[in-house]
Amino acid sequence: MDILNIIFALTSIALGCFGWLAPKYTMSALDLDPGRSHMGPSEIRASVGCLFVGMGIGALILGGPTAYAMLGFCWCGAALGRLTSLLLDGRSRKKWVYFWVEAGVGVPAIVLNL
Repeated sequence: MDILNIIFALTSIALGCFGWLAPKYTMSALDLDPGRSHMGPSEIRASVGCLFVGMGIGALILGGPTAYAMLGFCWCGAALGRLTSLLLDGRSRKKWVYFWVEAGVGVPAIVLNL
């Protein structure tokens, strides 16, 4: 269980680093247009990047089951948002892939730690 928790935390950190350090790449991967405003890359760095980096680092520092379960709840929150988009905004293969990645980290992290 401990190794899986560490993998979940490192996955959060690794994926968050893309949003944090490569927002244009991340925006392209998510089919987002940065437009004329600088707020697009800023939002990606914050909400898709450092938020997930901070969650992963926090879980590793705290190290307890509650911290890793909370990491799972955060990933499940992302999966819920993605599922809402699939239902209300239209379906695409890319959305389904992201949903399964988010749920695939979130659900096991919750189940293993509660």
